[in-house]
Amino acid sequence: MRPSHILSLSAVGTCVLAQNQTTGKLGDAVVVTNNPTGKAAVAALPDQPFFTSGSLTSNVKGTVKASTGPNGTGVDFEVTFSNLPKEGGPFTYHLHVDPVDASGNCTNTLAHLDPFIRGEDPVCDSTKPATCQVGDLSGKYGKISSDPFTAKFHDDFTALSEGPGAYFLNRSVVVHFANKTRITCANFTISERSSTPTPTYTVVPSTGGVSTPPVQSVALLSLIGMLFAF
Repeated sequence: MRPSHILSLSAVGTCVLAQNQTTGKLGDAVVVTNNPTGKAAVAALPDQPFFTSGSLTSNVKGTVKASTGPNGTGVDFEVTFSNLPKEGGPFTYHLHVDPVDASGNCTNTLAHLDPFIRGEDPVCDSTKPATCQVGDLSGKYGKISSDPFTAKFHDDFTALSEGPGAYFLNRSVVVHFANKTRITCANFTISERSSTPTPTYTVVPSTGGVSTPPVQSVALLSLIGMLFAF
């Protein structure tokens, strides 16, 4: 085989490999195992949509609830959406890098949460969620395909503990048309903290040693002594 043909085949092979590559530049997403027990948060969509269309008379209604998974591993999600546009679906939703600012402009939330630098293309393979963008919730667990729409799922790769790139409570959730146009967005609000109970203390009277009597008792004994002195 001529060298030119070898080079051509090599280039084709490299191109095919790149097209099939879904692992991020920093590898696959890693399982989060140290989420704090009892922590939970919710993102509630606002009353007004960011993008308006003829079939959307008011905003999509919905919430994305998140809570620590079993034994601190990953996050349990519960999502609800309704009052969706009549066309433009199936709709998607993702965790985005930045929070929604005071203007409510969903464009300012930047791109999907993607700490392993995977990118959007090729599309997420839901059978291999570790190879998807961390924030691509609908890619991993299903697009919004009905109205109303509800779903519950567990994601191993998102964090409720501050520090790792997969932490999202200081970020946002964005709902999109199928063509990626942003419809609405919301920030997360922490609804619970660690469920560790506050310590309570019970005063148990001492049964031994020398104890100091309460102030009231000292005063009473003094009064009795004065009475007997007369």
